[in-house]
Amino acid sequence: MGLGIVASMTSRVLCWISALFLPTNIGAQGHDWPVYHGDHAGSHYSPLGQINAENVHELHPAWIFRTESKGNLQCNPLVLNGVVYLVDQKVRVFALDGATGEERWHYDPKSGGLSRGFAHWQSVDGSQQRLFYSAGNFVHALDLTDGSLVQTFADQGKLDLRNDLDIGAARLSVSAKTPGIVFKDLLIMGSNVGEGPSVSAPGHIRAYDVHTGERRWIFHTIPHPGEPGYETWPADAWKKIGGANCWGGLSLDADRGLVIFGTGSPSYDHYGGNRVGKNLYGNCVMALNASTGAYIWHFQTVHHDLWDYDLPCQPNLVTVTHNGKQIDAVAQSTKLGHCFLLDRDTGKPLFPIEERPVPVSKIPGEVSWPTQPFPTKPPAYAQQRFTLDEVTDLNPAATTKISDRLHEMITGDVFIPPGEKPSVVLPQFNGGGEWGGAAHDPVTGWLYVNVSNEAEWISMVKAKPQGKLTKGQLGLQLFQAICANCHGNQALRPEDTTALPPLKTIAKRLSKAETLTLLQDGRNLMPSFAGLAEIERESLVAYLFNEGSNDEVNPNALTRAWADDVPYVATGHNDFRDPQGYPVNKRPWGTLNAIDLNLGIIAWQVPLGTYPALEKLGESTTGTFNIGGPLLTGGGLLFIGATMDERFRAFDKTTGKVVWEYQMEAGGYASPATYQVNGKQHIIIAAGGSGKAGTKAGNAYYSFALAN
Repeated sequence: MGLGIVASMTSRVLCWISALFLPTNIGAQGHDWPVYHGDHAGSHYSPLGQINAENVHELHPAWIFRTESKGNLQCNPLVLNGVVYLVDQKVRVFALDGATGEERWHYDPKSGGLSRGFAHWQSVDGSQQRLFYSAGNFVHALDLTDGSLVQTFADQGKLDLRNDLDIGAARLSVSAKTPGIVFKDLLIMGSNVGEGPSVSAPGHIRAYDVHTGERRWIFHTIPHPGEPGYETWPADAWKKIGGANCWGGLSLDADRGLVIFGTGSPSYDHYGGNRVGKNLYGNCVMALNASTGAYIWHFQTVHHDLWDYDLPCQPNLVTVTHNGKQIDAVAQSTKLGHCFLLDRDTGKPLFPIEERPVPVSKIPGEVSWPTQPFPTKPPAYAQQRFTLDEVTDLNPAATTKISDRLHEMITGDVFIPPGEKPSVVLPQFNGGGEWGGAAHDPVTGWLYVNVSNEAEWISMVKAKPQGKLTKGQLGLQLFQAICANCHGNQALRPEDTTALPPLKTIAKRLSKAETLTLLQDGRNLMPSFAGLAEIERESLVAYLFNEGSNDEVNPNALTRAWADDVPYVATGHNDFRDPQGYPVNKRPWGTLNAIDLNLGIIAWQVPLGTYPALEKLGESTTGTFNIGGPLLTGGGLLFIGATMDERFRAFDKTTGKVVWEYQMEAGGYASPATYQVNGKQHIIIAAGGSGKAGTKAGNAYYSFALAN
């Protein structure tokens, strides 16, 4: 009997077991997709199995919904009673017939932003149902029947996330790309906040009354005086340090009454001399009492983060067999390609975690943490080292060119602190693992996660200009310090994964006067930079408009007040490519991984994605940068877009073999969902593209079904 036949039989047996023994509280319930990523456990799983390895070749688009604009779509649609809810590039909400894609209603918030999905609430008797989602600084509460704002919620249906943070944030950027989660009559929210060296909002976790929008509780992720964890910061850090926010999503154990999530790094990302200490609760997996917000436990995955190594996605709530016992656990994947497996009741690791020495920062004033935690099991599933031995072997010219550049850079393992000499970072600052998260199989205990293996480089410069400089030079330095992390590595090129407008085309959208006003006042996700001196705002605009190369600036006219606290800033997250534009490290540049959580091993790992130009030359298994998560179904299939080749694929969950692929018009940089309506299972994915420099923009949601 051939191995392919054995694998196919194994997959069918696992699907049969799933149908018999799948717990009713795991995976998307019934035929719908009622929660972001499928369920409150973040499983990305549905028991629907009409589509399987034997018939997946018949999958085709049953309908395609076209948005008016083209560009980034990251939405994981909700499906309730056969109705699909999704957003377009203008953050407008559409309710569509799940069988045909025909519009039932839409809602226009008339604001900017980006939304990855929705939270849904309904009353006990089912007479009231609401959708909660964010656009700009506001959470909008919509009546499910017609998409109208629920006037009794907050301010006529809109809740301003800048309020109720226990610190003034009216002029700061506070939004929520990823939806909150509903527990009883509470909407529990994380947030996206600023990451630059100027003042940023803190990432406190808040719960709101679903009826009124009143804040019911708050947990300070940057502790206030008298709160546990306060001692891990300087005394006044809570007043002026931002970040430590949950932007990747929350999971919920309703039986235990726990909300569980991961947090990001404190701000500023790359200098921490003004926040000496471990910085709890930055970069932590955390559990809170969902009813009260009371602290239950935490585990910190990065101490005193200097690398923007946020926990980028919601944790998976899983049950594993460990030392012969069934244990409810939390599996948190990371940008570094680590999987931390923690006891759900205590937060204690199920497998040993080693604190290993890491390099010490040489930046004056910085006090980096001397060790970092490394899981012993499962092993890392992303590349974590870059030296001459890891340089690309795609062709001799590329190998020579990159090897020569490395002599001027710092290379080695992960956790090299950013310094004045450029250093290489692998995986890059975006990851590794990203916001798409992982899928969990409740039958086998396997976790499926996609990662990118591409290097970037970083360096640090003094925040205050030294000597004479022109407006253009000052503008470049300001751009690198306060703009690059959100808008892209360079003003003249779109960023890898940002959904914010690339600044390459700003002159086509705004005048110089309008850009100056935007910097002064802020708008939607854009915070105000009124704290900059007038000459600084003028210099930034001059750089963006490719001007100011001959106009000298008097350094004494500059304020840069934040530079007293943050004297060094990064030059941005810089792409590192060979002369042909390919990643500088050896392949694969992206992988899909199956991790056996029971044994703590990688069950299989396969390249994810191709470069078509290299594919034509016979290099078909290169992998690519990928963004967007997987979907696992009861049919034994793992569906994922995410790749730069703009294809949508189905993998056999047992073997990692590709069993189907479809060439979309643009990249599917979002997580798919599945549902069944009128007896037919559908797989839906957003394909907005433009998530990577050089890839085209799209405007489609594809809903696939079997031909018959």
